[in-house]
Amino acid sequence: QNWTRGMSYCLHSESHLDTGPIYVRENGKLHVVNQSAGSVQNVTPKTRPFRLFSRGFSVELCMNREDDRARRQRTDHFIFTYTKEGNLRYSAKSLFSLVLGYISDNVDHIDSLIGFPEQIAEKLFSAAEARQKFTEPVTGLRALQKFTEAYGNLVLCSLCLRNRYLVISEKLEEIKSFRELTCLDLSCCKLGDEHELLEHLTKEALSSVKRLLLKDNSLSDAGLRRMTAPVRVLKKGLENLLVLDLSCNPKITDVGIGYLLSFKKLNCLDISGTGLKDVNAVIKRIQMQIGLVHSKVPLNEFDHSNCKTEGWAEQTVLQWEQAVMEAIKPQDDLRSRTAALHFYGKTHRIEEVVKCTLVETETKASGNLQFYKEKVQNCHLPLKKEVAGSHELKNNKKRALPEQERERTSKQKHLCLTVEDWDLLNTY
Repeated sequence: QNWTRGMSYCLHSESHLDTGPIYVRENGKLHVVNQSAGSVQNVTPKTRPFRLFSRGFSVELCMNREDDRARRQRTDHFIFTYTKEGNLRYSAKSLFSLVLGYISDNVDHIDSLIGFPEQIAEKLFSAAEARQKFTEPVTGLRALQKFTEAYGNLVLCSLCLRNRYLVISEKLEEIKSFRELTCLDLSCCKLGDEHELLEHLTKEALSSVKRLLLKDNSLSDAGLRRMTAPVRVLKKGLENLLVLDLSCNPKITDVGIGYLLSFKKLNCLDISGTGLKDVNAVIKRIQMQIGLVHSKVPLNEFDHSNCKTEGWAEQTVLQWEQAVMEAIKPQDDLRSRTAALHFYGKTHRIEEVVKCTLVETETKASGNLQFYKEKVQNCHLPLKKEVAGSHELKNNKKRALPEQERERTSKQKHLCLTVEDWDLLNTY
């Protein structure tokens, strides 16, 4: 009785929380304590489930907690601004912005963008670029290919990768996905003849390239032979090439220059710093077969300022470069600079001046070997005499025509001749 009184006193002194029944074992039997009366009952009570958690306890299941998407989705559909008084105000985003954000988060799952409006596609590309979707290893390449297949040169029309050999090695497949490039700068990358990117230059996807800068890339005659084979045999590949820079490649000899004569549309050529043996013979050969004149002064087409990265993917290429720089340099050196770049939004890449160690040595030995095509008027002055002479022979046979009409017809013929006609006349 004293024990039961003590137990009753303890029960009444505690708080009135529902802790469930209390069982006491005495003399091999199980007894339940009645909290209201404070006595022990021998009758086995009805079992009730024991509560591990108190009433009102709830469990929230969050998936993908590492990237914190569950928390971000709560406030992603609001725009927070401050009023003049300093009060925080929020407004709901438009349905277009919400859909654009959702698609950009899952841009790698898009089947195709062919036929999709360009204005909306550009906004979608910018939204995915802001989320750095194109920097991901596998999904980024798949998403970038969807845009390049549908929009071609709008994604990127000009690409400058000079002295960025690490970016080429890390993002080679992404670079190969760009189509309809008009300018490509691969100067000072030491690619060599066997590189996969040089083989990609001969594909149909890059037949639109008009400016190709391959300065200081350890090229030889074998590399030029492979690069010009589609043009020489199938009339495909780099047939639309207008500007070509092959300077500072000492393994290129007179044999390799012979392969370049298949580029009939060339307007500017730079072969300074190559391993030519008979320079005068090469100059005459280029002038006779392509129509390029040796320039005594350096040309502006080879100062590496006309080729820049332009297009939707300009910031994407910059993100690739920043990722490579952060991987090879200590993080403390780039912390302040990268923080400022992220704060001010889109950034512009500062093009470095091309520095080649072979320029000073090789160009002094061979001289400045830059060629350009003269204007149509200057090139065709000596041909006018030949054409006039042929008209005189015909006019001697046909003296019925008056002199005024004869001059008028000759002028019309001169005006109707195109550049292709003049090139055809040069072949005879």
